[in-house]
Amino acid sequence: MSVARPSGYPLDQPIWTALTTRQQGFAEGGALALRYPPAMGPFADLTEMSPRAFAALGALMSNSEIAVLFTPGAVVAPAEFKPLLAKTLEQMIGTPRECSLPGAEPVLLGAKDVPEMMALAELTKPGPFGTRTHELGAFLGIRVDGQLVAMTGERMKPAEYTEMTAVCVHPAHRGRGYAQVLLGAVARQIVARGEIPFLHVFTDNSSAIALYRRQGMEIRRCLHVTVLQKQT
Repeated sequence: MSVARPSGYPLDQPIWTALTTRQQGFAEGGALALRYPPAMGPFADLTEMSPRAFAALGALMSNSEIAVLFTPGAVVAPAEFKPLLAKTLEQMIGTPRECSLPGAEPVLLGAKDVPEMMALAELTKPGPFGTRTHELGAFLGIRVDGQLVAMTGERMKPAEYTEMTAVCVHPAHRGRGYAQVLLGAVARQIVARGEIPFLHVFTDNSSAIALYRRQGMEIRRCLHVTVLQKQT
């Protein structure tokens, strides 16, 4: 599959860049619209905000599926699509400092852990998390008495950047520093490969932004997140 890349900085359109560079093997679609397999995540992007590009996106989707777009500007979709969400995100970049806690050693999560990962994501709502999300990159977790109580991992991989995602901690185990430990550990493995860590956080999530700032990350720019569903 050969598709053009929109011009501009790789992180201005992270979904498109990821699906045309290091994660192109996952890409579904063609020259006008691309998406990840739905079980990995509902993320998609268009090469242009035109009726023909939206038509190409719609052709990839069933009526029950959604498409999540991260774009530099606000999205105005044709009437064939129903907007379910339109908000802004802060894109933050940098390497969170390493942090360690006695008895809180990160462990690598895999296919056998998916039911627990799905349950934790459903409880904490860190963003879209599917049965194959863990295939996008390495996910690390912290277990307490055998229970998975925190996790963080890798998702989009645009060019030389790797996104940290699914930063979630069980409500009964918050305030203990688990998120900081996992962010530092995930960032360490990203940097060890010669890549640059980044992440996305809703603009109105001031507490998370403050946490990431304390860890050493800075806001790069604001992006728009739009969730679309086909009209039936």
